[in-house]
This record gives sequence, C-alpha cells and structure tokens, in this order.
Amino acid sequence: MPDGPLAAAIADLSRNSGVDPDDIQVVVHEQVTWRDGSLGCPKAGMFYTQALVPGYRIVLGAGGEEVAYHGSAGKAPFRCDHPAPNGAIGA
Repeated sequence: MPDGPLAAAIADLSRNSGVDPDDIQVVVHEQVTWRDGSLGCPKAGMFYTQALVPGYRIVLGAGGEEVAYHGSAGKAPFRCDHPAPNGAIGA
C-alpha cells in the first residue's frame, strides 16, 4: 500500500466515490514544478503567487474516469477537477 500524498489521494477518491481502494489505479504519479501558487489548478477570480513551486501531480483511475490530484512539497494533495494544461514545468 502506498504512503504519503499518493495514499491520501487514493483514500480521498475512495471515500468520495465509493470505489474500493484496491480498485483504484495510479495513472500518473510524478514530481513537477508548478508555474505559480495555483498548483496547476487555478480558480476564477483568485490571485496566486507568481513563483515556481515544487510539487507533484497524481492522476488516479476509477470506474472508467480519471481524477487529478495536485500538491506541493510537504503538503497534502487536493482534487483538481479542471487542471490547467500548462500548469507545470519539468513534468
């Protein structure tokens, strides 16, 4: 069983979708550098720090859907339903 941010993302997806954690596939789990403080998941009307942020991207598959989770180093992942296509560099 994975630990850290990957385990937290799997647990969140399982809890919110009802899918057994063993039935969730890891599609992407990579270290990235986010282009700004939105961590690749900007929300309309919000302002973000304009600095590079080390972090990670996780994409999980469950029930025929893919769900993205983003995070920064040392922080818990959060679900990102509308990832920015150019939100990260070094992916």
